[in-house]
Amino acid sequence: MGKNGVWNRAAIRDKIRWLIVESGASGKSNQASVITRKIESTMFEHVPLTVHEAFSGIAGSISLACWIFLLVPQLIENYRQSSADGISITFLLVWMAGDITNLAGALWADLVPTVIALAIYFCFADAVLLSQCFYYNTLNARRERKRSIAAAENAPLLAEQENLGLPGSRRRSSAASRRRTRSSAERSNSLTNILEEGQGSTAWLKNTLSVAIILIAGAAGWAIAWRAGAWKPTPVDVSDGGRHMPVGAEVLGYASAVCYLGARIPQIIKNHRERSCEGLSLLFFLLSLMGNLTYGAGILLHSVEKQYFLKNLPWLIGSLGTIFEDAVIFMQFHMYGEKTSAIE
Repeated sequence: MGKNGVWNRAAIRDKIRWLIVESGASGKSNQASVITRKIESTMFEHVPLTVHEAFSGIAGSISLACWIFLLVPQLIENYRQSSADGISITFLLVWMAGDITNLAGALWADLVPTVIALAIYFCFADAVLLSQCFYYNTLNARRERKRSIAAAENAPLLAEQENLGLPGSRRRSSAASRRRTRSSAERSNSLTNILEEGQGSTAWLKNTLSVAIILIAGAAGWAIAWRAGAWKPTPVDVSDGGRHMPVGAEVLGYASAVCYLGARIPQIIKNHRERSCEGLSLLFFLLSLMGNLTYGAGILLHSVEKQYFLKNLPWLIGSLGTIFEDAVIFMQFHMYGEKTSAIE
């Protein structure tokens, strides 16, 4: 069986071969229909929907919704600021390495097409976000070079202008300028504090509503799939009919888990060094936390059998293990008080 008790293609092929051998000696003209009925009755036998199985399906559906929309908030944040300085490129590169090894492992293990399609989508989304970050970093670096060149060219002219004028006039002008600057800064700080408080409240409201919408969408998606017959509870075959996941696929699974665990460390270090989370989307990390939590819950609610648990251990490590790191980033958002970066 595939992940979460879903039949993979190798299992289907083995079952079809066995059924053909069983019915091949009969020589009946309706052999194909007999095989079809046996496949349906053997592989898709009715399994009662238990509370645990229902919650497992809901958790998996919510997790899927989180992953689909995960990178959208950060893409919007980068676009609004026309900058990607807040996010660590190393973080994104290691994360993408995890998604690539996850895709390779899914292909090697011959998992169901939906799992492979989702892994391909993750890699595509990573490539889009990385491309956006490289674009803004290159564009802003070019603009900074132009500003530096212009400032260097204008510096002699400014020095000449400062040397002109009556003796003592610059001191009086400078003192008056400092007083005006202090007064303006005080008014600006008061106004900024008021605006930041309003923006912070609005940001948390938007984030809460976004999370609630994704929770509802995920649960509704599972309910629709169940009612339509597209999702059915599946029995847990802990023996797996003597079939085991290829060693290479299992190694790739653990490599993916290591990448996911290590990806956030560069971002945590960057936030600590800069004492800021500006440019980061809080909703991005909220969806990551919720996606990992519901993903792990979906696996554990399906079964806690030892063989099933060990088989899914790489994915559990990669999902539940990152929750602690997400919590550290939430603490950094709180400590460094970048309210404006919490928007979306």
